[in-house]
Amino acid sequence: MLDGMPLVDVHLHAASKPSLKLPWDTWAQGFADGDAMARLYDRDGTVIPAEFHALLEGEGVDTGLLMCEYSPKVTGLQVIEEMLPIAGAGPDRVKVIGSVNPHLHYPVDEEVRRQLSLGAVALKVHPVHAGVAANDRMLYPAYEACQAAGVPVVVHCGTSTFPGSSNAFGDPVFLDDVLRDFRALTLVLAHGGRGWWYDAAAFLALSHDRVWIELSGLPPSRLRDYYARQNWKRLTKRMIFGTDWPGIPGIAANARAVARLMPDEDTAAAVLAGNATGVYNLKPPAA
Repeated sequence: MLDGMPLVDVHLHAASKPSLKLPWDTWAQGFADGDAMARLYDRDGTVIPAEFHALLEGEGVDTGLLMCEYSPKVTGLQVIEEMLPIAGAGPDRVKVIGSVNPHLHYPVDEEVRRQLSLGAVALKVHPVHAGVAANDRMLYPAYEACQAAGVPVVVHCGTSTFPGSSNAFGDPVFLDDVLRDFRALTLVLAHGGRGWWYDAAAFLALSHDRVWIELSGLPPSRLRDYYARQNWKRLTKRMIFGTDWPGIPGIAANARAVARLMPDEDTAAAVLAGNATGVYNLKPPAA
């Protein structure tokens, strides 16, 4: 609970340091508090579950969603098995979002079902780091599995500065095929079109009630500029709060800044928790 309002952060990373391809400071984008992170990791570079939960509680986060990622050529491997002990230490506070990379997983639908059986509440695909377009037919069995299970697919939608990224694949236009071919699939656009595609991402969210703008990695102070050509009041109703922690200065600070941008208190409550609760099939945080 943050300032009396439920808070859900749908985009968190808690990678073990040995699993990263990049130096940890580079991966964390230089934002993470050194003292806080020293408490969070053990001497082997593994996240201490109790400390991670304490961090979320201190930031007012009722529910946090941990990202997996299978991108060995860019950032490394944040496998679901590493996330499970963190979620297991407090399953009401922490959930896991699974991930597949069609260059690593086959059959991808079997891997999706395996990760869902382990407790994943959604699936993330990362075209920019995996080097595959979101409409590549290799991913279609994964989408079919998610549609059948009634869980959303989170798609990295925007640029990445990490070496080895294929930023051309961040274009939301690839999702037009996915929306046409999977008529009951919910898509969450992580990073909201960051870089060159804010208007395209907004168009999809305003045109389809199954598409959501997820705010991770976007400075709140720039949001009105990024979506300046859009109807702000309409678009805010399609937003979901997320931070991309630890690549931001602080969860609570970001949440308060986002709330101040909302046209009214009801919209702020929806963006900070309500929309995510519905999209990810979460238990509503106590008001």
